[in-house]
Amino acid sequence: MDVQVLLSTMNATDYKSIIESAKIKKFVIINQITDNINIPTGIREGINVCLSIRERGLSKSRNKAIRESKSDICILADDDMYYIEKYESIVRKSYLKYNDADLIAFYVDNENKKLKKSNLKEGRIGFLKSMKLSSVQITFKKKSIVDRNIIFDTGFGAGTSNLMGEENIFLYDCLKKGLKIYYRPIKIATLRKDTQSSWFNGYDRNYFYAKGRVFERMTKIFAPILIIQFAIRKRNKYQCYVTTLDAIKYMFRGAFDV
Repeated sequence: MDVQVLLSTMNATDYKSIIESAKIKKFVIINQITDNINIPTGIREGINVCLSIRERGLSKSRNKAIRESKSDICILADDDMYYIEKYESIVRKSYLKYNDADLIAFYVDNENKKLKKSNLKEGRIGFLKSMKLSSVQITFKKKSIVDRNIIFDTGFGAGTSNLMGEENIFLYDCLKKGLKIYYRPIKIATLRKDTQSSWFNGYDRNYFYAKGRVFERMTKIFAPILIIQFAIRKRNKYQCYVTTLDAIKYMFRGAFDV
C-alpha cells in the first residue's frame, strides 16, 4: 500500500529544499508559478513527481496532484508544514484498521497554537463534523475519489474569488456520494509557526459573503442552517468586528444574493 504526499506550493525554484523541509518520502509536488519566475526542471523518479505549471488556484493544484499520483493513499499537504518520521506507517496502519474507510483525517498541530485533539473523537465523521477538518489533515484512497469523479471545485480556494472552503466542499461531495470518512487523533505533521494565511484578512463583510457561497455550494437545502449554526458557534471569534446579525446577513447575501 503506497502512501504519497500531494504537496501544493507557489513560485518555488528548488524542489530539494521543499522535500527536505517537509520531511516527505514519496510525493507529488505541484508548483504554481507566475510569469516572472523561471520554471525549475521537473522531476519524475519512480512514483515521485515534481511539476511546475503557470496557473493559479489551490484546487487546480490539488486536482493536478491527484491525477499525477500513482499511489494507493494520498495525503494533502501545503509547503508550510513538516511530517513526523513515522507518518507513512501511521497512515498505512490506520487504513488497515478501518478497512472500509475511503478517507481518514489525522491530527496536525501548530508551532504557534496547538489544535485540540479533543475537538473530534476517533471514529466516523459526518457532514457537520467534517466542517471542523482542514485540508492538511485529509488523506484518502485515490481509487475511491477517482471512481466517483470527485474533484476539488476550482471555483473555490486560494487563487479564486472565493478564497476558502474548498476542503469543506470536497468532503461534502465525498459524503454525498457515499464515501466513508474517519478521524484518528494521531499526529502526523506540524504547521510551522511562521505560517500566514494567504487569504484570511479578518472577519469582514467579504469573509462572511464568501462563507455563505461555500455553504450554498455544499448544500443548497441546508445552507440556511449551516449559516446560522456557524454564526452562533464562531461568534466569540468575530464579535469584535461584526454583530451576529450582520454576519448572518452577509452570509445569506453570499449564499442567495439577497
